[in-house]
Amino acid sequence: MMPPDLRTKIAAFGYELTPELLGGTSMMFSQLFKGMDSATMEEADYAYGPHERNRLDIYRREGVSGAPVFVFVHGGGFIMGDKRNEASPFYRNVGDFAARQGWIGVTITYRLAPEHMWPSGPEDLGLLVGWLRENIARYGGDPEKIVLSGQSAGAVHVASYVAHPAHHAVPGGGIAGAVLMSGIYDTVGTEPNDMHRAYYGTDPARYPAANCVPGLLDTEIPLCLTVSEFDPEAFRLEAARLVGAWGEAKAGYPEMHYLAGHNHLSPAQSLGSPVTDTEALLADFVGRVTA
Repeated sequence: MMPPDLRTKIAAFGYELTPELLGGTSMMFSQLFKGMDSATMEEADYAYGPHERNRLDIYRREGVSGAPVFVFVHGGGFIMGDKRNEASPFYRNVGDFAARQGWIGVTITYRLAPEHMWPSGPEDLGLLVGWLRENIARYGGDPEKIVLSGQSAGAVHVASYVAHPAHHAVPGGGIAGAVLMSGIYDTVGTEPNDMHRAYYGTDPARYPAANCVPGLLDTEIPLCLTVSEFDPEAFRLEAARLVGAWGEAKAGYPEMHYLAGHNHLSPAQSLGSPVTDTEALLADFVGRVTA
């Protein structure tokens, strides 16, 4: 759970993605990061596709074989973001977390809007999954145990890959599970903002084709979804709508986790810190779907 003193600081940042929230959260968890494990090996900038941003980093321990492969897709509102920032531990911390579990960690970059619009996200993830299935065994990973995860826009790209079989690298998707942290998946019912328009365009007639919700309700791929207590309102409403749609379609409840004390950035940024609730959640899900 989030320690009370950190929860108070996170609550003070508010809900909206202001510079104060973004910078304050990142600074706080940068300072809390315990450092890369000395046993973690890093290998950077493998090309999984033709574009200069089709790049991935691999994190692993010596001698690992047949391991689950945990992939992290960064956020950034479709228009920014990276797998690595030399001024902070993000998102090397995610790769290191995976390596500490005995998995293969993979962090990626992808093409950005507005130059690259829908469906560039699921197209890039199709290339990625194809590359991993062909190559990851030589780094100790099991190509049948790939788990895609993403935060914010990264979660949307993962959801888009899961939900739109036209972009699957192999029939069925070729992945063991997917983790979706605080994304907007309904392109029809959500009020568009500038980042939405940069990626999906300004013509609402284009939005239904990109909608992830029908495919998420229909997929056989195991899903783990999260929403944070201090997420912006749009993300909290999206989580509630998806739970409702899931219940109506399936007469059941999805694996939706409410992350008390967290905000939009903190779940991924907390990996490798003394705040271990997200680590435990991810370890449990990956363990179950790759057993």
